[in-house]
Amino acid sequence: MAVIEEYKRLGERGEPVVAVENLHVTYRVFATGKAAGSARSGLLKVARGIREVHALRGVSFVAHENESIGVIGPNGSGKSTLMRALVGLTPPETGAVYARSRPNMLGVATAAALLPELSGERNIVLGGLAMGFTPAEVREMRDDIVAFAELEESIDLPMRTYSSGMAARLKFAIAAARAHDILIIDEALSVGDKRFQERSEERIREIASHAGTIFLVSHAMKSIRETCSRTIWVDKGLIVMDGPTDEVVDAYEASKK
Repeated sequence: MAVIEEYKRLGERGEPVVAVENLHVTYRVFATGKAAGSARSGLLKVARGIREVHALRGVSFVAHENESIGVIGPNGSGKSTLMRALVGLTPPETGAVYARSRPNMLGVATAAALLPELSGERNIVLGGLAMGFTPAEVREMRDDIVAFAELEESIDLPMRTYSSGMAARLKFAIAAARAHDILIIDEALSVGDKRFQERSEERIREIASHAGTIFLVSHAMKSIRETCSRTIWVDKGLIVMDGPTDEVVDAYEASKK
């Protein structure tokens, strides 16, 4: 675990919580191939086969206690693959992920548990139980979840009647009801109106202030700037830059001009 030892030696940011060391992830997908030749000449052929996509190429970094870390980059850069590797949903080809406790990805447990035919009320129970709450704890946090999700008038309706934004607010409210040691949020703040996004960002800051470590994946640079003290820029499976948020976001935005 050389990357952890280096950070401990430097003593930069306190207790390491997550360490990613030389992480490689490769997807093997079936490719239909491209047409070669001319249809007019009758020589049109399509090559098919298995294609390798190297989604992460030797990624290494350490996250520390109380850090709120933004993860940015263009579509297809490897951001979501990296987050899925952190929670163990995507196995690495080589390299390793070390964590002080199991990272939680916002919506993974709750999304798996929520059922569209049941009411929002019953889905709060299911989502809470899926996250490890006791029935008594679910009852205790119920009112706060409903209020945060702004679903007071719809909580008794089936979730299939909810808009995508309403469902996303409920998932966020359930996941954010407890203080996570390590929480990963992948584009969760892109739903809802501006006021809800601001409240979500404030809730993330509250979680981080209670010895939590947050990873926020987003294309919204305003949210990254306001929520994260540190940002990692990923492109083509590589870390391009890792440092203070304003410096990294400025460089990222300048690269797109």
